[in-house]
Amino acid sequence: MRADARRNVERIRAAAAEVFAEHGLEASLEEVARRAGVSPGTIYHRFGGREGLIDAAVADLAAENLERALATVHGSTAWERFASYIVAIGEVQAATPHVNAAVVARFPEATELRAVHERAVATGVELMRAAQAEGSLRPDAEPEDIANLIWLNAQALRLDGQWWRRALGYVLDGLHSHS
Repeated sequence: MRADARRNVERIRAAAAEVFAEHGLEASLEEVARRAGVSPGTIYHRFGGREGLIDAAVADLAAENLERALATVHGSTAWERFASYIVAIGEVQAATPHVNAAVVARFPEATELRAVHERAVATGVELMRAAQAEGSLRPDAEPEDIANLIWLNAQALRLDGQWWRRALGYVLDGLHSHS
């Protein structure tokens, strides 16, 4: 790619990240093009459309959010580490609604976003298994429950900015084995 084309791609990615943060994922691609100083056709040429642009503009932020969540995992027991991870994922979901929307939408062509989501789920499953081995997490919890928890939290966030915390608390209480 020529240097000017690379600069256009980076300007489009930066503009898209801003526009999506301000107006959500359904924001006008014309607005993205205007802010980037390119024609809308350049977006389609370089990214193939909205889904490709979302993948390019949001995946890095989603990966940063996951790293931020991982950095806050704490606890002396496997249950505490599992619960703190689930809450940390909720925190980053709440902090960046457009990233949350992109990750849980499961765009089939958004390979970078899908990879971040799969990594988040795999980490949750690893923590889940450790808590189950410890006996502190219900033995009937399944790996797909992690992806469902992320999706469920996204829905709770849509209802009210803070209700997700209570809802997640209820879910974690139900998963905790107090034996």
